[in-house]
Order: sequence, then C-alpha cells, then structure tokens
Amino acid sequence: MSYRHELKYLINMPDWALMRARMAPVMRRDENAGPEGEYHIRSLYFDDYWQSAYEDKEQGVLTRSKYRLRLYNCSDRVIRLERKSKVGQYIRKESAPVTREEADRLLEGEYGFLLRSKHNLLREFYFECTSRIMRPRVIVDYDREPFVMEAGDVRITFDRHVRAGFGVFDLFDPSLPAMETLPADVMILEIKFTTFLPAAVRRLLPPRAGELTAASKYVLCCDAAARDRSIERTEGLQWTAR
Repeated sequence: MSYRHELKYLINMPDWALMRARMAPVMRRDENAGPEGEYHIRSLYFDDYWQSAYEDKEQGVLTRSKYRLRLYNCSDRVIRLERKSKVGQYIRKESAPVTREEADRLLEGEYGFLLRSKHNLLREFYFECTSRIMRPRVIVDYDREPFVMEAGDVRITFDRHVRAGFGVFDLFDPSLPAMETLPADVMILEIKFTTFLPAAVRRLLPPRAGELTAASKYVLCCDAAARDRSIERTEGLQWTAR
C-alpha cells in the first residue's frame, strides 16, 4: 500500500456549513456513510510499556506508528486491527480482519493466536505485544461525515464529538461512558489524497482553516483520560483529609 498525504485542520460549525455548501457540486458522499451521511467510529488504541506512540507524537518524531482495533457503529460485523504509519505528512494504513472472539481474546491479554494468523500484520502485532508489552491504552469515539472525489483519490472527513473512553474497554457497548475532548462547536477536518490535491478542493477550504494542525485524536483522548484520573486522585485526597 502506498503512502498518502494527510492534512488536518480544526474548524468550527460555520466553517463546516460553508465547506459542505461549496463541496456539493464537486464531491459526493462516501457510500459507506449510509442514508444519514455519517457513521460512528470506535478505536481502541494500544501503546507499549514506554508509551512510545504517545511520546513520539508529542515530540514530533517524523517516523512513527500506532496500532488500534477499529469498528463501526458499535457493531462486530467489521472489526479490523490497523497500523497507521506516518512519515511527515505522509500516512499509510494497513489492516487485517479480526473476529469478535479474537477481539475479546486480545482484551483479555491472549496473544498466542496471532502468531498462527495468515495475516502478516497480526503476526507482527504478536511480536509487538510480547516484546514491547503492548497493551490497550484508550478508546477513541467520534462521528464521521465523509466525502470523496475520484480525481486525485481525495477523501475529506469531518470528525465531530471526539470522545475518550477509558478504564473499561467494552468495545461493543453503545452506552460506554466517554468524555468530550474538544469544544462542542469544534471538529477535525481531514483531507487525504494519493496523487494530487485538485484546485477545486483547495478552493473549498474556508479562510479560517488556513493553518494546519497536528491534532491527534489519540493524544487528545489520552490527555482527557489523564486529566480525569488526576481529578479523581485529587478528590480522593480531599475526601481522605475530611
């Protein structure tokens, strides 16, 4: 699989409304989004003993990767283990199918079955889990509205309500408690393309989206989880003092 370009922007609701109006003549909705035009994404991210995926992102390491289990609309019909690799603004995503039973075994800390998989990615994940002590870190939830264009292999997504779920890794629970990580009127705009970004797409960007952001949903959710644990510890100390 070849590397693709990835651009990210933080935008507000007026920017979103303006872009959607401009996109109507030149882009179409992704057919996977269904009749409502969007779907829910849940990813369980893994990190190693040293929290390398988090630290590499925070330190701006140009070449880095992270693993996640991903599903849609809290359904077990399609579950994938993915590895997202990044070199600067170039990304590559590899994936392999995982069954509900296999996902449950991963959450229980069973990794031996990965070594017998026919998929290279799952076998490589086995060595990551056993040599680097890779374990579940945080659940990332959000609602995605996707659009596509054949020219340039362009995909534009609006990701809203980015939420962090942590402590309990029940992937298939639609009512899993989660914490919002961005203001209610802010979303993440992602633009991905393989060969070139058509001028018609460049003109879609609203003026206020002129600056790229390094926003990472994984980092946002890890930070939200850390803040919540800090508050819990502080409240526990206050309760003990009383």
